[in-house]
Amino acid sequence: MTLLSRRLCLGAALLAAAAAGQAQSYPNRPVQLIAQQPPGSGSDAITRAWADCAARGLGQPVVVQNRPGANGVLAVNTLKAQPADGYTLMSIGMSQMTITPYVYRTAPYLPDKDFDDIGVLGTTPLVLTVPASLGITRLDQLGPLARGKAGGLDFGSPGKGSPAHLLTTALVERLGVAGTHVPFVGESAGLTALMGEQIQAMTLVIGTAVPHLKAGKLQALALFGARRSPLLPQVPTVAEALPAAAELARPLWISIVARAGTPPAVLARLSEVTRACNADAGYRTRMEGMNVTVTDSRPGEAREWAARDAQVWRPLIDRLGLATE
Repeated sequence: MTLLSRRLCLGAALLAAAAAGQAQSYPNRPVQLIAQQPPGSGSDAITRAWADCAARGLGQPVVVQNRPGANGVLAVNTLKAQPADGYTLMSIGMSQMTITPYVYRTAPYLPDKDFDDIGVLGTTPLVLTVPASLGITRLDQLGPLARGKAGGLDFGSPGKGSPAHLLTTALVERLGVAGTHVPFVGESAGLTALMGEQIQAMTLVIGTAVPHLKAGKLQALALFGARRSPLLPQVPTVAEALPAAAELARPLWISIVARAGTPPAVLARLSEVTRACNADAGYRTRMEGMNVTVTDSRPGEAREWAARDAQVWRPLIDRLGLATE
């Protein structure tokens, strides 16, 4: 073996030893977890469930920091400003991975280049709701309401380019009526406006909607899923309510990501902790209580899901002309 070969082998061995040592020592201080939606949102609740479980597995606090705004762009910028060492993570949804980058003519970030993902935590459906006081109980009644109102239907969402925005926009288009999108910073603000009839419709995460549906304050018209939910068995899927909108049956999903360049050993440790959470009965019960179907997570899965869903959302964004500066 030449001197150069020996040095290369020694260097590789040192790197491997350093990686192993890093995995054993990580984390040795609290981990910050950025949430891209405000407290009280469905995304925030899922984020906190994972943070509580992961903290037990990591042996260090996982502190949730809410950075809502611009449909996740503010949170992404916060993550990108931190070192790629695994001590700052982010919970990120389907919206930020497959929609937000493409509603701007110049993408504010690139999911396949800016993030290392630990895996998908789970999926949950969305449901189209209206104020119960409107007296509407079926999707086909929404058209006449919109046609009888100047400017058409006012519908809200947690932000421009969110799945709720795209799904409702596409559904309004399928109904053949006019509509005006009213963006809010997170679900909670939009929900308040919806129950106050400042807007006439909003697509909500099912976990957010159910308490208000059961209280008789909201009425559900259609579920954006492939099958009916046990939580709302009487609510038809969007394909049942409007066959022309069957392609809109797309559930939300959420994952945990780190800044690109995070050491593989750290990512592996976080993946190990996530798999342990998936096997924890208390964690699964908490997730299922929010109607989240837990996913058998693995590193890189979120990137694969993002590429798959972007094939659906990008043509819709282009067709609806949603891209802006």
